Amino acid sequence: MLGKTYDREVCSAARALELVGERWSLLIVRKALYAGARRFGDFRSLGIATNVLAGRLEGFVEAGIMERTDVNGPEYLLTEQGRELATVVVALTAWGDRWLAPDGPPVHYTHTGCGDDVTPRLVCGTCGVLHDADEVHARPGPGMPAEIAARMAQSEIVPPRST
Repeated sequence: MLGKTYDREVCSAARALELVGERWSLLIVRKALYAGARRFGDFRSLGIATNVLAGRLEGFVEAGIMERTDVNGPEYLLTEQGRELATVVVALTAWGDRWLAPDGPPVHYTHTGCGDDVTPRLVCGTCGVLHDADEVHARPGPGMPAEIAARMAQSEIVPPRST
């Protein structure tokens, strides 16, 4: 979708950007998640050109992020893969609220069960919530080619410390 591939990047974030990195993509997903958008016309309020919207929706269908049903006319429904993008939408919104919303958050994402705000967190499976991104280290996973994993181990790549 981006018109550029990241074939040289061995990175799941780069692969994800291929599918949802275009400027309208997460807005379409947000509209489907939190405004109940399902039909082509429901997404038009975003102000997207119809050809771009059609391309994004079909791209999402091809990628497995949405499925198209024609029971009551054409509808685009988020799949499990698409619904899991809620984490990304909430995290990106929280970042925007902190750094780009001088008058405060325009929207609060809240838990349906209790009504409290939902917030993104970095969480360690053993220790719980982390307090700073500096507490996270990137290490090779099973999908990393052996030669790149060896270079990473030699250089001991760690995240930069903030000043």
